[in-house]
Parts: sequence; C-alpha cells; structure tokens
Amino acid sequence: MEVKRIIPCLDFENGRVVKGIQFKNLIDMGDPIELARRYYNDGADELFFLDINATGTGRIAFLELISKIAKEINIPICVGGGIKSVQDMSDLMNAGAVKVSVCSSALERPQLLREMAEAYGKESVVISIDAARVNKTADNAATGPLYWHAFSSGGKNDTGMDAVCWAVDAVELGAGEILLNSIDADGTGKGYDLELIEAILGAVNVPVIASGGAGSLEQIADVLLGSHSFKGADAALVASFLHSGKTTISNIKDYLKQKGVLVR
Repeated sequence: MEVKRIIPCLDFENGRVVKGIQFKNLIDMGDPIELARRYYNDGADELFFLDINATGTGRIAFLELISKIAKEINIPICVGGGIKSVQDMSDLMNAGAVKVSVCSSALERPQLLREMAEAYGKESVVISIDAARVNKTADNAATGPLYWHAFSSGGKNDTGMDAVCWAVDAVELGAGEILLNSIDADGTGKGYDLELIEAILGAVNVPVIASGGAGSLEQIADVLLGSHSFKGADAALVASFLHSGKTTISNIKDYLKQKGVLVR
C-alpha cells in the first residue's frame, strides 16, 4: 500500500476560514494563519486553500496570505479559486504554492489545463471536480444507474457533463491529480461518496483526493483502505471535522495506523 495523505482544506473568504454544508450556509471557522500553523504542527501532509472571493482587492490579500503561510510552514500548499490563466498560476506559485487547483475555468476552457502543465508540469496541476448525483426522484433518492455531473461556479451550475468522462479528459489534457468533491456529501459528516470515488479511481491513473463528508475516523479509514473492488483514495481532504475541533491530524493518523493504513 502506498503512503496515504491527510490534507486539511481551508476555504478563505474576507480574511477568514469558512465552511458550510453542500456548498451553502457558510459559517466562520477561524483565522487561516492560526489554523495553518496548527495543522502543520500536528502533522498535516499538505494544505489546500480555496479563495472563495477570488476577485478584486481580495485577490491581493489572498496572495499575501499564501506568501506569509508559505514562509512559516514546510509542507506543500495547493491553492484554488479564480485561476483563469497561466499568469494567475504564476502569481500563486511565486507566492509559495506548490500546486494550483482549477474547476470552473477548466470546464469553460479545457485547454487551460494543457497550458498550465506545459508551464509548470503536470504534478503542479490539480483538477478540482465538484460532482453531484443526477437522475434523482423528488425525495432525493437515486434511481437507475449511478452517475454524476460536474458542476461549476461553486456547485451552483450543472454543466450536464458526466463527471467520470470529465476526469478522463482532464487527465489527458494535463491534470496530474484530481480533487474530487462530492456536493451531496459535503459538510454532512455522513461519510465520503465511495461509489463516486470508486468510479473515478477506476477511470484514471493519477492520484485522487477524496473530499466531502468526513465525520468520523472510521469514514476516513474506509475511503483510504478501500476493499476488494476499491483500491482506496490516495488522500483524504478534511475540513469541518477538523475545524470544529472534533478531531486532530494526530488522532486521525494514530487511528489509521491501527487500521493498517500507511501514513507519515
């Protein structure tokens, strides 16, 4: 088994870390610098930052924040939000990011992934896929074969594109890693969407980071361990479960070691 990663995700808005449920009803979760330091000292393998504002003067403040954090910690930083060009990527890489994550801009112009990979290498390009189940009944129960659409604009816009097909296309274009966000599971604490993750893992040959739904140590172990038909995600993204103080990175890793998951 390969070494698995635990990655805290910090959504950034107006100078604060925020989190909601299914991409809605955001609440304040704390100071981004304080949280970054805490997670770094507690053994996080990487940090993901998402700039929710991603426009105007807020962008300058975000770049300054990334620069400050990058000088204080010694683990990879991936940054997403509002990246529409190689120049935007360059600004973030110069500020201290090791990787950048794109979602809506890549759906709008897929060639961006190729341009970014040519400029900085595939290992620095993360395709973020916000996926939700489609073909549901009024009571939200899935009917028929399972499939998912890729959404843009922070989960607001259904592109109509099959999420698994988009993952394959994105990797062919230049994405070296996939951040797979389940809109259905996001912030619920009910566990990762294992069926979605398995579908993506079976279609691509790059690392897949599972995101959305972590609410217990068992759920994190399940998504990383896999089963006879499911090799397990390469990394688990954790947000609310950490920000709320319900657990710590060290607690997660201690539990995973007990379950036979290889972690640093």
